Amino acid sequence: MRRATFRLQPVLELRRTEERAAALAAADAARAAADADRRAASAEAAAIATVPTGPTDSLAFVAILATARLAAEDAAAARSLATASAEQAELVRAAWTSAAQRTKGLERLRERHVQAVRLAEQAAEERTVDDLVTGRSGRRTRTDGESAWTD
Repeated sequence: MRRATFRLQPVLELRRTEERAAALAAADAARAAADADRRAASAEAAAIATVPTGPTDSLAFVAILATARLAAEDAAAARSLATASAEQAELVRAAWTSAAQRTKGLERLRERHVQAVRLAEQAAEERTVDDLVTGRSGRRTRTDGESAWTD
């Protein structure tokens, strides 16, 4: 008996491959967002460390303020990059979710196909068994010397 094949199997394999690629991209994007957040936190800590704490002369104070301003700008840029990285990671994660949903839909179709094939095979097996049982019963009554057509 020829086994029925799932005609969309190549598409399902392609979708699974796409889902795996999307999962890897999501992991990379999440890792990049976490790294950007760590760099932003480090830049913010560096900006806070440049604030003058003790008495200084006016030239040193201006220099410290200029350095603090540059550090604050660097921290703001790093935080902006971290926010953009987090948003990008969310978009990539959404693409992964979408790919997983498409794959899941095809997997459900495949499961239905496998179940339909299994049910068809069981029905064919039951018909075969029924035919064997009824065929034996008919042969047994005829071999006993009685006619199957007698009243």
